[in-house]
Amino acid sequence: MPTKLWAVLLVIFCTLLTSSAQILLKFGALGLPAIFSNVPLIIGMLIYGIAAFALIISFKGGEVTVLYPIIATSYVWVTLLSRFYFGEPLIYLKFIGVFAIIVGICFIGFGSKNTDVEFAVAP
Repeated sequence: MPTKLWAVLLVIFCTLLTSSAQILLKFGALGLPAIFSNVPLIIGMLIYGIAAFALIISFKGGEVTVLYPIIATSYVWVTLLSRFYFGEPLIYLKFIGVFAIIVGICFIGFGSKNTDVEFAVAP
């Protein structure tokens, strides 16, 4: 079964959601020990739940071996968002790591037995 484009796009959306949730959890961690009044922490956990639900739906659209490696792009998004929101340094080793993640995702995707992505929207 070829992987449908909507499933790939939904997984990419999941990575954006989980990356945003991770940033919110970091903001929430700064407000600990408060838990129930910690808005960033609560919103981050809710976003994680939404992302998990969307990921489950995306699995209906294709092979797990094609879709799941895309989740690793979360590391890329979090690296960039951490630089923007927290001023964390982006040294050359992090750039090499980001590059390695992207190359690895490509290798895993191309190494699947059926990497065709179906661009037609079909029910």
